[in-house]
Amino acid sequence: MSESELPARPPTDLAETLRVLRERTPARILVGRAGSAYRTATQLSLRQDHAAALDAVHAELDLLRDLGPELIDLLLLFLVQSQAASKTEYLMRPDLGRRLSDDARAKIGNRCPVGRDFQIIIGDGLSAAAVAAQVPKLLPLLIRGAVDRGWTVGRPFLVRYCRVGVLNDVGELLDPAVVVLLIGERPGLATAESLSAYLAYRPQPGHTDAQRNLISNIHARGVLPEAAAERILALVETMRTKGASGVSVKEELPETLAKLGEPGA
Repeated sequence: MSESELPARPPTDLAETLRVLRERTPARILVGRAGSAYRTATQLSLRQDHAAALDAVHAELDLLRDLGPELIDLLLLFLVQSQAASKTEYLMRPDLGRRLSDDARAKIGNRCPVGRDFQIIIGDGLSAAAVAAQVPKLLPLLIRGAVDRGWTVGRPFLVRYCRVGVLNDVGELLDPAVVVLLIGERPGLATAESLSAYLAYRPQPGHTDAQRNLISNIHARGVLPEAAAERILALVETMRTKGASGVSVKEELPETLAKLGEPGA
């Protein structure tokens, strides 16, 4: 280890030490108290983050607003819906979010080619805010990377009121080799804009999470879109080689990708 790589000497001042520690995590640690409660600033910050999480869960996915006309026109994106008829029903009935509506199946069947190497789906999940924040940058990187690798790429589309199990319906309908679902994660108090990528090799009805792989925490303070794209594409390559996904496929993360995923890298 070179001298420049050695950790900085910890500050001797207690206040400065606490500040340095707090900067290393979004968790509310060492924030002090007022009697038995949080201080006012901490309490207000907590309420703000809680409100952002609630807003993200209840927000509706809007194709034009969230992804923009340029990306829509470039990739011919379109929007379909699961069997859930509303956000309320979606939250109460997770099973309906795992199945495509009849109208969605018809639109996808008419607009998307079958038997492609690589198919991308975008789902609102539990955070439409995550889709708006991460997908406009991540999606073109995935498409470009797939084309550069010589894969045939299906037409991407969005699913409103989407759960992960919708992968199975898409696999049955379009028979792609690998399907990637970019879906908003359940918001936490650290961020409401975290996206997950679920990957499956030839998904079919009856498949469970045991047949899927996951790259999560795609956001500004987690896995950056550039690193996420490289990890997703590398995992797709492994799936295509092994002819499988899920528990039998392990992600190999090169050190360069680990560094790329660090905020500020």
